[in-house]
Amino acid sequence: MIATPVKTLTLDAFLQLPETKPASEYINNKVTQKIMPKGRHSRLQGKLCQEINQVSESPKLAYAFPELRCTFVGSSIVPDIAVFEWRNIPFLADGEIPDNFNLAPDWIIEILSPDQNANKVIGKILHSLQHGSKLGWFLDPSDRSILVFQPNQQPILMANSDRLPSLEIIPLDITVEAIFSWLKMEI
Repeated sequence: MIATPVKTLTLDAFLQLPETKPASEYINNKVTQKIMPKGRHSRLQGKLCQEINQVSESPKLAYAFPELRCTFVGSSIVPDIAVFEWRNIPFLADGEIPDNFNLAPDWIIEILSPDQNANKVIGKILHSLQHGSKLGWFLDPSDRSILVFQPNQQPILMANSDRLPSLEIIPLDITVEAIFSWLKMEI
């Protein structure tokens, strides 16, 4: 029996592939497709972007992008929310947003979906922190908790009335229970 060599896809080759829905990511020389977001995930993602941008866009402090491809240090990930400080957004000469962001987000937010591998998602946060991110949140809607990651520190498990840290420049004052309260909508 002869072993067939396994072809390794390079990052450059991956970036030439057509985009998929949901997005595919390139991490540790492997391509994986994200799980299609479900209702709770979509609600939390939309509201978090809205809340962050409400306090940070107009004063040009930062901007929260949903599902933005970020390619850096051999990986190409698509965080649920990638927050960039305004000064780190790679604007084009005419002031427009570029299509390609070749840097880690300043703040990466991931929301666990049903059937998603928590360790793979946390791995994306850790990779981002190792390469420039200042903050990571990992939301688990099932147990209403948020793991907070900061460089060179142990993760902190936050719940209930715990006030969450944000980037220093963003005046966001929010608790874990406030975030998960968004899951209830009027009937």
